[in-house]
Amino acid sequence: MTPDELLAARDRTVPDVVADGLSVLLCGINPSLMTGATGHHFAHPGNRFWPVLHRSGFTPRLLNPAEQSELLRYGLGITNVVARATARADELSAEEFREGGRILAAKAEWLRPRWLAVVGVTAYRTAFGRRTARIGPQDHTIGGARVWVLPNPSGLNAHWTIRTMAEEYARLRAVVEQEGPTDA
Repeated sequence: MTPDELLAARDRTVPDVVADGLSVLLCGINPSLMTGATGHHFAHPGNRFWPVLHRSGFTPRLLNPAEQSELLRYGLGITNVVARATARADELSAEEFREGGRILAAKAEWLRPRWLAVVGVTAYRTAFGRRTARIGPQDHTIGGARVWVLPNPSGLNAHWTIRTMAEEYARLRAVVEQEGPTDA
């Protein structure tokens, strides 16, 4: 991928990977330029989403971004708080996050996932006005879905390792498994 191809992906949107009645709708912050260029979620080579998802037990093998539709087989989907691609999340305004939160709530109501897992606590705080939110399960629902905030798997997030992120993702997976299959 050339630098010009990446720059051309700025502000592109990437289709969600969703279905009705998912166990977990995973929600990224917004697409990276690599994701915008390829059309595959969490496509940047430095993003640790796919290894973390596998190590946490959500997928039986390590998927690559081009296999994102396989997530539906496991009751998982992907969307974003803000739809447009940028080089960094700090290029997004607070209003974009708030509007994205409203859209995400409507999407959750329409798709009816059991859990909405927002990947990135700062994005979650801004989008939903929950300034004191922390990683883990939240005490409210969004669009009828229970909410769990997960650490951001971006390579820029040095506070979390693949191992510690996988442990947190596995906490959510354990709850989902304990609940059993969805009714969808």
